[in-house]
Amino acid sequence: MMSTKRDYYEVLGVKKNAGLDEIKKAYRTLALRHHPDRVSPEQKKEAEEKFKEISEAYAVLSDSQKRSLYDQYGHAGIDQRYAYEDIFKGADFASIFKNLGGFDSGSNIFEEIFGDLGFDIFGGDRKSSSHHARRGRDLQIETNITLKEAAFGCEKTITLPRYELCSVCKGEGIKPGTRKTNCPQCQGRGRVVFSQGFFQLAQTCPRCHGQGTIITHPCVKCKGEGRLRIRKTLTVKVPAGVDTGSYLRLRGEGEQGLSRHGDLYVIINILPEPNFHRQGNDILTEVEISMICAVLGGEIEIPTLDAAVKMKIPPGTQPNRIFRLRDKGIPDVHGRGKGSQLVKVKVKIPTHLSRKEQQFIEEFARASGKNFNSHGSIA
Repeated sequence: MMSTKRDYYEVLGVKKNAGLDEIKKAYRTLALRHHPDRVSPEQKKEAEEKFKEISEAYAVLSDSQKRSLYDQYGHAGIDQRYAYEDIFKGADFASIFKNLGGFDSGSNIFEEIFGDLGFDIFGGDRKSSSHHARRGRDLQIETNITLKEAAFGCEKTITLPRYELCSVCKGEGIKPGTRKTNCPQCQGRGRVVFSQGFFQLAQTCPRCHGQGTIITHPCVKCKGEGRLRIRKTLTVKVPAGVDTGSYLRLRGEGEQGLSRHGDLYVIINILPEPNFHRQGNDILTEVEISMICAVLGGEIEIPTLDAAVKMKIPPGTQPNRIFRLRDKGIPDVHGRGKGSQLVKVKVKIPTHLSRKEQQFIEEFARASGKNFNSHGSIA
């Protein structure tokens, strides 16, 4: 008798040469879309059938041995214990996936998918540990530094609000001398189990939020939270070479969770500097020199991030010429050398000349073979 089953690749919407990651992604998308508890009651029966179909297809195509047999012989090549009817007929949800083979470990795609929905597909009595294991939130704060501080490194003092363990109850949330009691709704398991159709599902207990215990005598100081919001002051070492957008990660300086702190990310923002413009690890400075200095040459003083230095201007220097002062820039944050300071020369042309200065310029023009006429043009 010819099989009426659809092709497994067609069921998952993948090509026959699809890799395992692509198959897993396709299954995850379809399983979430057709989960019976995510559709309206009138669509539940259709969703259950569709869900069974895609789960069977994934069970075969995700197993290299079964997939090889299926590629060679089709549905007839798959052992009958993986047949649609045998897998799902009268079975509960946990046994379905055990029958599929290779999915009865505690960390698989089924738990990964249905964990997103808050379900334990195996409906066991395992107490949820995620609430206890949860670390605190990571925090982020910005700090401003000057360009000079970025060049040489610095220490900054920052203050941020965050949660810390309550000093009275040490994070337990209970009044000293009292104890937590088992949650009466889940009997201390942290999950409540219920059946729906052929599914047996477990969901985080809504009363104790998965902890398995409740507080009947809360701590007076933290009101049972186990944490208090405080303002924490920290000294942060900023390494030389950082730039705007760089960040420092301070492990364990974020908010206190139920077990440990998160991390703190300090985002660096470099304040604008009117006399210096950063270009990577180089610094650009503009200086103004006289026309005489540009023509005859000379020596000028250049401000740097460290201290002023002397720089020679060669005769005949043209406007906008750029000179390089090596190792006067920003050090590489990874320790790979240091940038330069680029000095761009602006030549100042006098706007008001005395009669004597004008005569000197005219004489210079004639000596250069140029004739200066009364209309202000040079021929």
